[in-house]
Amino acid sequence: MEIDVLKLKNMRDSGESHTLLDVREPHEVAICKVGGSVDIPMQQVPQRLSDLPKDGTIVVMCHHGGRSRMITNFLRQNGYAGALNLKGGIDAWAQIVEPDMARY
Repeated sequence: MEIDVLKLKNMRDSGESHTLLDVREPHEVAICKVGGSVDIPMQQVPQRLSDLPKDGTIVVMCHHGGRSRMITNFLRQNGYAGALNLKGGIDAWAQIVEPDMARY
């Protein structure tokens, strides 16, 4: 149920189909963002399930991986079998993949 940042980078680089769901709050997204992500704050996800593809891979991301783990579990319980938590969140992404990205 987890994916690490290098695997996600490889998915993105190869064009492998996926949705990157960022569940951080708008003020966090304003600091840094991975391009192409779908931004839905954690509390809004239950009301916005129709915005997410039921089939395919959804990689869920937050700051460090705690909120995204909860949302990944929620999605899987609601029929989104391809939901994966991004281990380490955007902080790990910034450290490993995009070192020039702003961090908080």
